[in-house]
Amino acid sequence: MVQRVIINHVHLQDGEELIAANLASIALHEPWVSPCRDHVSFQGYLSRCDGDRSVGFIARERESNRIVGVINLSEIVRGYFQSAYMGYYAIAGMNGRGLMSEAVRLVVTHAFSELRLHRIEANIQPRNEPSRALVKRLGFRQEGYSPRYLKIDGEWRDHERWAILSEDWRG
Repeated sequence: MVQRVIINHVHLQDGEELIAANLASIALHEPWVSPCRDHVSFQGYLSRCDGDRSVGFIARERESNRIVGVINLSEIVRGYFQSAYMGYYAIAGMNGRGLMSEAVRLVVTHAFSELRLHRIEANIQPRNEPSRALVKRLGFRQEGYSPRYLKIDGEWRDHERWAILSEDWRG
């Protein structure tokens, strides 16, 4: 299968394009995520992606070089745990073509092979059917339900916990 997506760590040069893409995607993102939509919030995001506790990836369509979406690994814990949380979102106009599934697959493979993580957890709002379908397709299993788990756009929202272990990953 031809790889249609490439992933790279987020860089300062991605700022203008990512902000514009996020602004154009507000209808797709709300109420699921509140990504950076200005220079201040982009700088905050970039500074959190320190490569140690948090890694941010920009996924691009290989052919057009357009941003497909963003995938983040955060709260990376080493030692006996070797785990991270994963969050992701697509960009309007690039969704619905399987590109985010490919991008998330690349990041999970990177997390298990390069970062040597053992477990990745994705927390998804129950009504976010596209995100739920994506993790199911990739082999994540639902582990539980967390009421009022994350505060998004000023509101505490319920989430389902989905996870996969390195030994269960089929890449």
